[in-house]
Amino acid sequence: MATPSEPQYFEYIVIGCGGIGSAATYWLAKRAGKDVLGLEQFKLGHDNGGSQDHSRIIRMLYHEECYTKLVRDTYTTFEEVEKESGVQLVYRCGGLEFTRADQPQAFKLDLWADAMAKQNIPFERLSGEQICKRFPQFTTGPNITGLYQKDSGLVDAAMANATHIQLARKHGATIRENCKVLKLEKDKDGVHALVYTNQGLFRCRRVVITSGAWTNHVLGSVGVHIPLTVTQEQVTYFATPNIKEFTKDNFPVWIFHDPGYDFYGLPIHGNTGSKIGIDAGGPSVTPETRTYNPDPIREKLCMEFFGKYIPKALGPKLYTKTCLYAMPPDRNFVIDTLTAKGFPQVIVCNGAGHAFKFSCLLGKILSQMAIDGNSQYPIDVFRLDRPALTDPSFKNDFHFDDIKLNAGKKQAKL
Repeated sequence: MATPSEPQYFEYIVIGCGGIGSAATYWLAKRAGKDVLGLEQFKLGHDNGGSQDHSRIIRMLYHEECYTKLVRDTYTTFEEVEKESGVQLVYRCGGLEFTRADQPQAFKLDLWADAMAKQNIPFERLSGEQICKRFPQFTTGPNITGLYQKDSGLVDAAMANATHIQLARKHGATIRENCKVLKLEKDKDGVHALVYTNQGLFRCRRVVITSGAWTNHVLGSVGVHIPLTVTQEQVTYFATPNIKEFTKDNFPVWIFHDPGYDFYGLPIHGNTGSKIGIDAGGPSVTPETRTYNPDPIREKLCMEFFGKYIPKALGPKLYTKTCLYAMPPDRNFVIDTLTAKGFPQVIVCNGAGHAFKFSCLLGKILSQMAIDGNSQYPIDVFRLDRPALTDPSFKNDFHFDDIKLNAGKKQAKL
């Protein structure tokens, strides 16, 4: 173990080895080999944060061009990792976004359609009747409207993280589990960074922070705070008796926009359950105050949603699994250096509770920023100096609502 007077040196250190961090470690190691260190405060594959579970949605359906400009590259980077590892990570089963045509939420579909059209991403508009005809599992009537995109699907989250780590080791990276970062400092030369941990002191030229809900825990030691709201989220799996109808060959990923909540779900993968969750619908917590206890109110809302729109997905509850989101007020990514704060050695990335689909690409972007000083990808919109992060009066907008409805108490109207 390195002593405070003899720090162990690596060119690049990644703090947090979840979805984005494991990918950053991989892409760095692919170019820098043994000069890369990945630090994880828990055991690899833990379920304390936000990068876990069997499946996550990947999609080209997005609400703003800043994301649709990147979505094709998310698939390309995952394909590179699949080719090198021989392990399938992405499954294209199609994706559906739908809502009630008589609700103001229908405007969201127009935003999605416009953002895709600007990037020549193919999609289809479907009526409620057309949704039912294509996917009889849905019971959507004439008051429903939707968008369908054939390339959407799911990423095997746990498999992707493990694959990134194992390939990073193949390329020479060092990974340390149960290694908690205590503080960061600028080295006396003004060029390098010092990373203090419970396993000793490390020195590097660039440190990449991808620590999710613990981001401000790490940044606090250099006097930086990002306005993040951490929430406790959950997904529930139901033991549908109609298993075949909800396999990846027969059922898409889906998102439903409701005045109170955005529901989402995925086909069967990793277990025999139909999966459903509510996006950004949980209480505000901290990593220290969160629990792992399911919220029965949200479980009930999910059961009611299935009963109304996808009744064959219901069955006995298998289990409910919790996780953490960490979201800026505008719920857009944060990808930037701390140069303006006097720490050009530090790069920070926050995925805003919807980044797993981009995790492999974000890892590549962070590796370019660390090694080359910039990235080939369009990421300026995700800078730290944008109004959402600098204006204290900026209001939280976690569901990308240009129209604010039910600003007080949320209530799903199924």
